[in-house]
Amino acid sequence: MADHINVIGGGLGGLTAAIACAENGAAVRLFEAHDRLGGRGRATAPPYVAHEGAHVFYADGPHYKWLKKRGFVKGLGWPGPIAMATLLHFRVDGRIRALPPMRMLRAQARKGLTAPIDIDFHTWASQRWGEQTARHMANAISVVTYDAETGRLSAAFVWDLFQRVLGPNPPAIRWVSGGWQTVVNRMVARATELGVQITTRARIDSLPTDGPVIVATDIAAARQLLNDTDLTWTSGHAALLDIAVTRDRKDTNLVFDLDDGGFHESYTMQDATIAPKGESLYQLQMPVRASEPHAQAHRRLESLADQAVPNWRDRTTFHRTAVAKDRTGALDLPGLSWRDRPAIERGDDVYLVGDMVAAPGMRAEISINSALTAAAAATAALQATHTSR
Repeated sequence: MADHINVIGGGLGGLTAAIACAENGAAVRLFEAHDRLGGRGRATAPPYVAHEGAHVFYADGPHYKWLKKRGFVKGLGWPGPIAMATLLHFRVDGRIRALPPMRMLRAQARKGLTAPIDIDFHTWASQRWGEQTARHMANAISVVTYDAETGRLSAAFVWDLFQRVLGPNPPAIRWVSGGWQTVVNRMVARATELGVQITTRARIDSLPTDGPVIVATDIAAARQLLNDTDLTWTSGHAALLDIAVTRDRKDTNLVFDLDDGGFHESYTMQDATIAPKGESLYQLQMPVRASEPHAQAHRRLESLADQAVPNWRDRTTFHRTAVAKDRTGALDLPGLSWRDRPAIERGDDVYLVGDMVAAPGMRAEISINSALTAAAAATAALQATHTSR
């Protein structure tokens, strides 16, 4: 008879699910294939603490309330007054400037407007603000989609992201001092405190049959584990560049690239602990175009770095490149919403968690929200087996 819940995958979704199940009184066993927990929430070890692409929290949803209630996101870092006042920059027509084009500003100010699910964003936005502005808006929000053709996605999907990131509401962005690794460490400590049995370097090839199972791996691994070739969804593809340089006041802290969809952000402007004293750490990304070689995407990304961080090659103290493909969160095409993504409940007390399943939010938020749904269902299933004894 089942007496525990199995969680496969120790990333943010798996940790959330394990903690939520344990808080509901269930015994939990968590299995992680790697030697460290945290998944894509992990960061490099000090002195340079770098994530895999842009990593920030938005404090405007249930995911953040759950994290905040447990103290996982305490100790926020903020840019200084001058950095905050001059934070936003935009690359337009090959130049970096402090303000976006006026038509995009007008679009940013639109509150209460809803967009249709069944029309692509470029068509919908072009009808309201013109084709050029539609492209600028899509490229601006590529920071979240990691996609070179964001305009092809559902208008409702892209407009919601655009409003959250660049809309007229009070900024919901939050940075945790120490980076996401600090959050992961706190979650691991909480899971351990609750008695979760954690096993690392444990690659699971078949579903356990001794209790409810929460699969919290990436979608490719879940597809094999669940033996379901239809388990797939659209995601992004981007080149990544992380650099630390000796500090220079001429460097730009944050750039939305309206020309190519790239993005550049300083992580030391709000947290001096993630790089040695006197150095700045930047993380940049550039969506890879269809059929574009990765080397070409990286060259375009370095071109953005040349403008945002002049002479960065001569000042570099830390340098890392990578490519992220099909592991940057769900993207919804026209006619589809988050409800159409792979279901959380798979039947036979098996549940799927991740950033490409049927839960609201963007990127890691999807993982957290799906994990809470899966945890509630798995706990109920376990309790039902106890009741039927």
